Amino acid sequence: MYDFHNSALTPTQAIILNAAILSIIVVSLVRSERLLSNQSQWTMMALLVVFGVSGRILMEPLPNIQPVTVLVIMAGAYYGAHRAFALAATIALASNILFLGHGPWTIFQAVGWGALGVLGASMSDRLIVDRELRVNLLAVVAAASGFFFNWIVSLSILLTTDPSMLMAYLLNGLVFDLYHAAGNVAFVAWMSVPLGDMMLRHRKDPTRKSVRDFVPN
Repeated sequence: MYDFHNSALTPTQAIILNAAILSIIVVSLVRSERLLSNQSQWTMMALLVVFGVSGRILMEPLPNIQPVTVLVIMAGAYYGAHRAFALAATIALASNILFLGHGPWTIFQAVGWGALGVLGASMSDRLIVDRELRVNLLAVVAAASGFFFNWIVSLSILLTTDPSMLMAYLLNGLVFDLYHAAGNVAFVAWMSVPLGDMMLRHRKDPTRKSVRDFVPN
């Protein structure tokens, strides 16, 4: 009997396979979302958690490339800072515990992505105009956010390392920052429109109010 499941994939083949699986997940989410009522925001958030965790796991072979950064920015723009921060923390914790490894860095990832969710909420009026997502602006924001997120997570080394090492660590990681920024732009081009349409159908809270409530004067 032949063991067809015991075949090794090359790194390139694995990435292509994982990208195809991620695309299938997006299509499945879009189709599942159409069965929800228009105000099912928390159910919508659960679907986004599934997508974010799956995306981190499937894209793990590529250094610093995953869809979570774009996802939380969009969640902030459509649903406000509270929900985006909750989404960011849930994805970071769940994906790290289930597959990628949990440790002190998880809180830095949650805070970094959560901060980008707040950014998305604060820019909601510019990212979503006349119910249309401004994809080009989102791509610029997402690219810059790749650097910001990595720098926030890099602060975790201060838990075990002398602060004088931080700058050298940041400079050494610039290539990975560029990977993250480029990956974010690719994800915006790849899936921001269907995800944005899906989120829009369940948007009801004024994002500006969410930001004001989240950040006290």
